[in-house]
Amino acid sequence: MSKGQTKKTREAAGNRRKLTRAEKKQIAAVIRQAKGDGKAHTAQQTIPYLAMYPDGICKVAQRKYSKSIAFEDINYQLAQADDKTAIFENWCDFLNYFDASVNVQLSFINQGSQQEQAARAIHIPPQNDDFNSIRTEYSDMLKTQLAKGNNGLVKHKYITFSIEADNPAAARARLSRIETDVLNNFKVLGVSAHPLSGYERLR
Repeated sequence: MSKGQTKKTREAAGNRRKLTRAEKKQIAAVIRQAKGDGKAHTAQQTIPYLAMYPDGICKVAQRKYSKSIAFEDINYQLAQADDKTAIFENWCDFLNYFDASVNVQLSFINQGSQQEQAARAIHIPPQNDDFNSIRTEYSDMLKTQLAKGNNGLVKHKYITFSIEADNPAAARARLSRIETDVLNNFKVLGVSAHPLSGYERLR
């Protein structure tokens, strides 16, 4: 820096007006307001992800992407001892499939069902033939099972796995491979499963 520039800098510093206490408070208030209080004040600020794609991939954070699969239950209690051992070992293999780079979350959601709607769904109306007695007997049996089962609960089971990737294309390629492996593992367990679309995940 030349002597002339140094002199100009000193003159500018000398001519700079000092802020009053009120002005400092006003500036601090503006900075606090710009930073916010860390709370969500709009519906958009409450959304815990950045983007949801139609194929079901969710951009959770800047480099984090996830995918979800819905799966059905397996009747472990009614299985034979050998089958129970096989199911347990296959389940252990399934969980050990995921390495440290994959985050996994199991979700079990129980919702109360509409009893009247369920009763209508299993009702078998009579027909103009000789089988009405069989229809009535079968319909009564279904109603009895409905009254005894699950206390009117509808159970949903999901597995969500997430990875880190630099962009959606890289995330999609790896999540697709993991999804295929997970579905194959469920198939070995004899469990019905299907990947969720973006709409299904939002719903």
